Amino acid sequence: MSQRNTKGIAAMMLGITNLGNALRASPPYNKAFAALLIGTSLNYFGDKLLGVKIELFSGLATFSFAWMLDVFLLPFLVGIVVSWIFGAGGKWLCYLPPLIVRCISYAHLYNIGSPPGSTLNPMGWWGLYVILAVESASIGGILGEVMVKGTYGRTNLSAKSGGITPSVIEESKT
Repeated sequence: MSQRNTKGIAAMMLGITNLGNALRASPPYNKAFAALLIGTSLNYFGDKLLGVKIELFSGLATFSFAWMLDVFLLPFLVGIVVSWIFGAGGKWLCYLPPLIVRCISYAHLYNIGSPPGSTLNPMGWWGLYVILAVESASIGGILGEVMVKGTYGRTNLSAKSGGITPSVIEESKT
């Protein structure tokens, strides 16, 4: 990779980092809209870059390495990005970008027809592929939330509840 490309990639990553920091300081609905827009765009352009349409079936050649990247890795990365932009609660928001892109793509192919040599997947098979993509995004969303919060799960409630901890409850039972 040339040095010019490396500098361009570094500048792009710095810009994304600055955008993420600016969005984290904005109201939640702005962050949600921006996270959905960026996640949906990333998923859409990732589909275009890979050149795969999971809505179409063209025999065993359908299930290629690019198809697996499109179903598993791309939504995983989208989930991380959405959760990283939105912050806490991003694991719930990350379900939507793959779902939006897949539904629009299926509707588009349904209306224009499938290209020669392939057929549109039946709704049941397409639904299975969408579930796989959405679950990959949810795993990415959980990982992105862990990256933002530094932990996963609930915070320690003992300080908020007046010092009641499981050990205090066990001692009171005896």
